[in-house]
Amino acid sequence: MDLLLLQTLHVAAAFALFASLGASLLAGSRGNSASMLHGISLVLILLIGFAMLKKPPMDQQWWMVKLGLWLFIGVAPVLAKRKLLAPWMVFVLCLAAAAAAAYLGIRKPF
Repeated sequence: MDLLLLQTLHVAAAFALFASLGASLLAGSRGNSASMLHGISLVLILLIGFAMLKKPPMDQQWWMVKLGLWLFIGVAPVLAKRKLLAPWMVFVLCLAAAAAAAYLGIRKPF
């Protein structure tokens, strides 16, 4: 597939992820649709990301760090639902994780 199309789909899935994250944090335990969209968006981000890589560069670690950030964003709504962190703090941490993931994806520093 075309790299530009994959990048566009990757960013669109990231937008859907954060829309669902906001809806999930605002709805609390009532947000089943938001939780479904959160999971679907995470899967799309993962699959499209690996499609862009074609073959992960095993000698570089930046994509492994991105996977860790992806996992954190995946479990973040649970932190708010179980009241381990305040919803606003979860959202701020997820934004920071997304910014770090974007930096790693663009710069590939290590």
